Amino acid sequence: MNSATGEQFDLSLETSSGVVSATITQLAAGIRRLSVRGIDMMPPYDATSQRPLGSGMVLVPWPNRIRDARWTLDGATQQLDITEPAKNNASHGLLRNSPYSVAARTESSLKLEARVFPQHGYPFLLDTAVTYRLVDLGLEVTHAVTNRSDAEAPVAIGAHPFFTIGDVKPEDLTVRVNVTTHFETDERSLPVAEVPVDHTRYDLRDGILLGELALDDGFGGAVMRDGVSEHSVSSPDGRTVTVWGDDNFRYWQVFTTERYPGQSKAVAIEPMTAPADAFNSGQDLKWLGPGETWEASWGVRGDGFAPA
Repeated sequence: MNSATGEQFDLSLETSSGVVSATITQLAAGIRRLSVRGIDMMPPYDATSQRPLGSGMVLVPWPNRIRDARWTLDGATQQLDITEPAKNNASHGLLRNSPYSVAARTESSLKLEARVFPQHGYPFLLDTAVTYRLVDLGLEVTHAVTNRSDAEAPVAIGAHPFFTIGDVKPEDLTVRVNVTTHFETDERSLPVAEVPVDHTRYDLRDGILLGELALDDGFGGAVMRDGVSEHSVSSPDGRTVTVWGDDNFRYWQVFTTERYPGQSKAVAIEPMTAPADAFNSGQDLKWLGPGETWEASWGVRGDGFAPA
């Protein structure tokens, strides 16, 4: 099979709750498929097709957008490639079109690695890795970034997963996002203010039907409980797909679309360690010292999928 996203890595785990399976792509270390007991928790796409709308890919060394693909380092302007021409931004990091190599693999886990080389706009050398591990009714994801440069390097991490419950009409899913702030943006989807979600249409803590939701918006102030924030899509029968992030992932992007292949509507709930344009605002941007490694984890859990 000729795959547009490189080698396909199939993972499987048989548990007391049923079989959990996933497919990870060589290109951008993306999640192409995730299911539990045969029910999709992420909307799959065909392996012969290009990845739709960034589905499942890793976003390093920044998620989201950088204004004009430009930022300042020690007083000098750094000019990145413009990868979102319609809005004149640099979008979703430097590995979105890069193949990863296998560092370790078992039947139910996979560790992929890729290097960020110094280049115009980002004069740093990074070693990156992402580990996928199937667990009972879900998936755990751990990112690691090591700075191999001789100077501090700015880094943020993100991912672009879409979520669904495969045997339910997407419009009937309820989306909940447990955050307290929303980023107001300009016409180029870049933040201009961070404001409370209280008493606005952006307060998704009590849930809203996906059929009524139209967003491509960033959120902050993730509500943490025991070091984890949780957000979800749920079906009318109570089954829920929960995406969680550790204390590093305090920012989330929610993106809805009617252009996802095979889906009448789809929603991405994207974990991010920093908001859009963090290379300019500095907000929660991580500066890694020479030789320093940073790890951050998120994951997916299916609740109510196990047999009674």
